[in-house]
Amino acid sequence: MEYLFVFIFGTIVGSFLNVCIHRLPLGKSIAWPGSRCPRCNKPIRWFDNVPIVSFVILRGKCRDCGARISVQYPAVELLTAITGLVLLSAFSLSAIFFVYWFFAWLLIVITFIDLEHQLVPDVLSLPGILVGVAVSSFIGFSGIRFSVSGLLNSLAGMLAGAGSIYLMDVFGRLAFPEKAKAAGGAVGAGDVKLMGMIGAFIGWEFAILTFFLAPIFGIFFGIYVYLKKAQNVIPYGPFLSIGAFISLLYGSRIISWLLPASRV
Repeated sequence: MEYLFVFIFGTIVGSFLNVCIHRLPLGKSIAWPGSRCPRCNKPIRWFDNVPIVSFVILRGKCRDCGARISVQYPAVELLTAITGLVLLSAFSLSAIFFVYWFFAWLLIVITFIDLEHQLVPDVLSLPGILVGVAVSSFIGFSGIRFSVSGLLNSLAGMLAGAGSIYLMDVFGRLAFPEKAKAAGGAVGAGDVKLMGMIGAFIGWEFAILTFFLAPIFGIFFGIYVYLKKAQNVIPYGPFLSIGAFISLLYGSRIISWLLPASRV
């Protein structure tokens, strides 16, 4: 029953995340007006706005003008639900589960915005850092109570996350000055803030692990983009997000495997 609840609730949240993905880069309100077709601008009826189900019934087209509805909409709804199920399996229905699911929501919105606009919105990453520090200071497996170690680990994670990407940018500018200058930097400032947010939620050890995992996923996409479009610049936020989610779930096992003497 818990899994069914999380799945349904996840699709509803995913529908809202789609609104954020579409409107935040445009500077529009995410609360008003209601959902509309981007082509004919007609309001979407409530029965056409049921997550995943409406897309299937409408066969991916607007009821009024017949314009195609991007497959991204049901994909985000399904992805949000699936991340909830995965986290529920790992952490059970607890306070820490909802904290990490909220963290996943932020990563999903940032991922899809970065893929389309090559942008990591400050309106998500900066408040995300504050939320990450706050919840890490109070919420743990033992319940809700203030923890100095949790606070320090979160702050260290924020510094380690942002600092690692910042140093990557510095070395990138030194190693490839012309390419970095043309691209406005080896790494975007938004990625620095994103890694600060990631570290605030998952701590310094997992933040560093995220830093090393992200290029493993990014390199294949980078090769594809370079061969297909002859571009050297790729959105890096999605791969930081993937690395962060994997670190959250399997970080302890990965670090123990790499460093058998470590205790995470």
